[in-house]
Amino acid sequence: MSWNPMPIEELWILLSQSDSPSLLKKFLTLELYNKLKDKKTLRGGTLANCINTGCLHFRNNAGIYACDPEAYTVFEEIFNKVIKEYHKIESLCHPEPYYGTEEEIAALGNIDPEGKMVISTRVRVARSHTKYPFIPACTLEDLLNMENDTVTALKTLTGELAGQYYPLARMDKATEAQLVADHYLFRHDDITLRDAGLYKYWDTGRGIFYNEDQTFLCWVNEEDHIRLISLQKGGDLAAVYKRLVKAIHEMEDRMTFARRDGYGYLTFCATNLGTTLRASVLMAIPNVSKQANFDDFLAKHNIQSRGTRGFGSAVEDGVHDLSNKHRLGLTEYEAVKEMLNGVLAIKKWEEELAGMKKNA
Repeated sequence: MSWNPMPIEELWILLSQSDSPSLLKKFLTLELYNKLKDKKTLRGGTLANCINTGCLHFRNNAGIYACDPEAYTVFEEIFNKVIKEYHKIESLCHPEPYYGTEEEIAALGNIDPEGKMVISTRVRVARSHTKYPFIPACTLEDLLNMENDTVTALKTLTGELAGQYYPLARMDKATEAQLVADHYLFRHDDITLRDAGLYKYWDTGRGIFYNEDQTFLCWVNEEDHIRLISLQKGGDLAAVYKRLVKAIHEMEDRMTFARRDGYGYLTFCATNLGTTLRASVLMAIPNVSKQANFDDFLAKHNIQSRGTRGFGSAVEDGVHDLSNKHRLGLTEYEAVKEMLNGVLAIKKWEEELAGMKKNA
């Protein structure tokens, strides 16, 4: 399946006549639209490529995606406004990577040593090859070459990171369904990502790498070129994060990833720049999640909540996917700490409410 956006004039009419709450609608004025509509990146990326899905699906928060790394420069007058507003920063001055010392990582500890609330913990980062565009601007050959470059590097990993690569194109449907059900494998059923060009040439050049214990994964050409993921059952955040940091360093020894001053690591999604790090727990909070001020509490602690099965899914039995909201303007270690502090506050609140309910 190839992909082409709608004509820019039609997209503008849809957006301008809508009541979309997106940041794209907020910042793309007629004057700015006229200034950017005919510009192109060196790879032929256009404003239409970047805003297609935001003009078709108004629930999209940001409403804009980068078709290739250069889009952040060519269309920076709209991207910078959206990025600053979404990440709540006044200037684009992302710090250099900092993952924490061995002592700092160990101090993250176990969020739920009693094993009463936290079902699993995962931390992931996204990375983009410097020599390839993002998927919406990729050719079929690009996808295959990216897959080959990534898998070649992954196959050199040793110790607990060593594993096998399973290309999606050769995966039987039963295995694919089971990996999706186990929260290991990505899906391709999100219409906003489809209309952003993410599913072009599906399932060519895509797959998953994982170690024997399935505690380290790498998604190849899902949303970003690479998603490095560390996960395990329970709440041992220190162990999960330590494994991910090791994987990041190992992969960065083997290939070069796209970065830009002020932006940090470059990704397809403007909401995922900077550290690109998302630290999360799958956590049962049936009492807290029923409180009228639950959303305000999350916002206060810079925590995002997703459904039980991740982005776009429903909450089942009070089980939420809780993660850090901020990825830009802070270090990797600070992002993990922000998630930890927020989740510990939620855990304490859940314990208090459960105790009150028990004693009532």
